[in-house]
Amino acid sequence: MPTLEITANNPNERLLQIAANALLDGEIIICPTDTIYAFVCCLSNKNGIEKLCKIIGKKPEKANLSIICSELKHISDYTMQFSKNTYKLMNRNLPGPFTFILNANNKVPKLFLTKRKTIGIRVPNHAIPLKLVEMINEPLVTASVHYPDNLEEIITSPFEMEELYKHSISIIINSGKGGKMGSGIVNCTGTEPELIREGEIGLL
Repeated sequence: MPTLEITANNPNERLLQIAANALLDGEIIICPTDTIYAFVCCLSNKNGIEKLCKIIGKKPEKANLSIICSELKHISDYTMQFSKNTYKLMNRNLPGPFTFILNANNKVPKLFLTKRKTIGIRVPNHAIPLKLVEMINEPLVTASVHYPDNLEEIITSPFEMEELYKHSISIIINSGKGGKMGSGIVNCTGTEPELIREGEIGLL
């Protein structure tokens, strides 16, 4: 399993293309975000989603998977119509370390192999996942990288991730030590946005 050393401030396009090609070939990789490292695969890759769920030890219907988009305008491709206030809230805080829970449209259950009615959307403030989304021309499905025997404990060291998951994934992108805290989670499916989980920074 190759490890690609890619810096966030000046990502190497050639190395990014290797990672993008792996994703397009149906592989799962480990990728940095603006919060913690994540397992990612293409949204259109149903086998990859199943494999990703197996890696994190959850059935698809129980896994709280999110998608990474490169821009706010792509979010409406996967969600029901939402209010202007919700759009303004996302526009103020994205790209950034937040996951917004929105009502999903009919595409999502087929893609996520579940009957779920909601979807978590991320636009991280990190060049690497955003460029990968642009290269593969579709969102990434994402799940946090935890210890295999402790889903509550996040792994911060790419070298440790490589050792623990070398038989499960095809590539790890090493962009330095990861964070210890996941994104803030905001539920926007009701009449008013609700902060479900606090992140490192507050909402604007």
